[in-house]
Amino acid sequence: MNRGYHKWFSANLHRTMELLVFGHAGRAVLFFPTRMARFYDYENWGIVEALQTKIENGELQLFCVDSIDTESFYNHWVHPATRIARHLQYEQYILTEVLPFMQNQNGGDYFEVAGCSMGSFHAINIAMKHPSVFKKVICMSGRFDLTLQIDDFKDLFDGYRDEDIYFNMPQQFMANLHDGAILDAIRKIEIIMAVGETDPFVHSNRDFSDLLTGKSIPHQLYIWDNYAHRPRYWKQMVNLYL
Repeated sequence: MNRGYHKWFSANLHRTMELLVFGHAGRAVLFFPTRMARFYDYENWGIVEALQTKIENGELQLFCVDSIDTESFYNHWVHPATRIARHLQYEQYILTEVLPFMQNQNGGDYFEVAGCSMGSFHAINIAMKHPSVFKKVICMSGRFDLTLQIDDFKDLFDGYRDEDIYFNMPQQFMANLHDGAILDAIRKIEIIMAVGETDPFVHSNRDFSDLLTGKSIPHQLYIWDNYAHRPRYWKQMVNLYL
């Protein structure tokens, strides 16, 4: 299996960023890490290995990007407005640096996006905001509104709200989206969500599924047995859904 390590200084983030590329051809998959995790964790957890056959057969090419969640959503030392501003810089890094890199490496413009746990938030958020870019989004054990306290998972903005936060919470901005062209673009994306039946985020998945249904947006929601918020489950999920 081809494995490539890449890093460069990001003009958007003003820091060096790293990523791993697995494979030589196929569907280009942007893979966001879990909460405050790193670009190498999916490899260390055996999730990349679970996709080895598809990768070696040239069915997909995996781009495992790094996270800056500790500088944005989980940086509780700065004001919430600064947290979301840092996330928007990260989004620009993905859109203007990583995606062109993926296109250069892959030779195509067919992009999918995926993530587990917090990575699911990143995946669905960028796909819903830029629906013309992505053909498929896969969310495993995801949470779709970071302003809600869910069990031990707190509101990541401490009650503060502004437009930038609103327009980056899919469960919020999608509820009020009425633009026909944008909705039509979203309806063309293959959307897959998978979550455990006892996962604290299962209600977020069901609510978001209901929201998509209300907007006539095709999607699939799979409820797995038990908690299913662990790498051993994600290894099974990626094989089924990627």
